Amino acid sequence: MLYVKAPAKINLTLDVLHKRPDGYHEVEMVMTTVDLADRIGLELRDDEEIVILSADRFVPDDHRNLAYQAAKVLKDAYNIKQGVSISIDKEIPIAAGLAGGSSDAAATLRGLNELWNLNLSIDTLAELGAKVGSDVSFCVYGGTALAKGRGEKIQELSSPPACWVVLAKPSIGVSTAEVYGGLKLDETVEHPNTAAMLQAIEEGSFSKMCDSIGNVLESVTLNMHPEVAIIKEQMKRFGADAVLMSGSGPTVFGLVEHEARAARIYNGLKGFCEEVYTIRLVGERNALV
Repeated sequence: MLYVKAPAKINLTLDVLHKRPDGYHEVEMVMTTVDLADRIGLELRDDEEIVILSADRFVPDDHRNLAYQAAKVLKDAYNIKQGVSISIDKEIPIAAGLAGGSSDAAATLRGLNELWNLNLSIDTLAELGAKVGSDVSFCVYGGTALAKGRGEKIQELSSPPACWVVLAKPSIGVSTAEVYGGLKLDETVEHPNTAAMLQAIEEGSFSKMCDSIGNVLESVTLNMHPEVAIIKEQMKRFGADAVLMSGSGPTVFGLVEHEARAARIYNGLKGFCEEVYTIRLVGERNALV
């Protein structure tokens, strides 16, 4: 059995530029990994089946699962005759805007590259990941990056300033398709300042990073789910240095410079929200397994 870590990501910025002819949206976003991770176990099978195993009843165990799709893409591309059992031990909340499913798929690609002796480069794995989902390419690399296109064009960035992150996910799921469907770009006034975020990361400035966070999808999700706005307000009230929704939501994160304050925010939010985590930014790229 080979085990691979699958870390969650947060969006420091998320901007949508326009709708593309292929139906996807053209995005520009700065993403970074955090130290909240699923664990993927991979075991070769004598037959050619791809089998998903998970104790979490919300994890699909068939072709809908992104880890299954990743294994299938790799198997078909290189005519692999072996099967694999993929066990998914979930720590990342599901349907949370934290790329849990995409990270599971990316970890599956990195692990099977080793298990099936394919010796593919991380760039090739990222290209294959783009066939599975928009965030999978980023998750193959991990670390911190500027993502463009529909999310598959990845430019590596330096690690952001070290800090604590408090994550809070309300007990609802959000449909990414619905949120994008509700986005009216002609009415969207507040676009994040991606250039300012890139500069903040380059300078290693925590205060500038806090000033530059932004997510164009946030207003859509807040209108659909007022409980997300409540968590955001509480996090600000408890003293987070910057607060933003990640991805299409509903998870809200707060950036916090000092551990003692992160602990206070965590304790304060536990009264409002069941799923709360205090974690660190990782910001470093994955190595090949």
